[in-house]
Amino acid sequence: QVKLVESGGGLVQAGGSLRLSCAASGSISSKNALGWYRQAPGKREFVAAMTRDGTTKYADAVKGRFTISRDNANNMMYLQMNSLKPEDTAVYYCTAGWYPLPTDYWGQGTQVTVSS
Repeated sequence: QVKLVESGGGLVQAGGSLRLSCAASGSISSKNALGWYRQAPGKREFVAAMTRDGTTKYADAVKGRFTISRDNANNMMYLQMNSLKPEDTAVYYCTAGWYPLPTDYWGQGTQVTVSS
């Protein structure tokens, strides 16, 4: 079993930055990737994923603005979000599973709101 807990969401103005964190516990080694998805009203989409050895994948909508990173020693994952846009507003979920689209386990989500 894998448990994922997100933190770091909040309200930010357009152009600003936020850093999301995900604390992972349980059988993390059984899954080769951690990732981020987001859910806006009527739409769920992939954001980014990263394997244990550092291979990354990003959605086109966030390339160049968001950076995913991992601290394998402490079972942590991060999403640095820069140049935020109102369309980035969503609940962001930490996930674990198989690269490139890890979806086997989900956290409870953290709200990110970007005001214009």
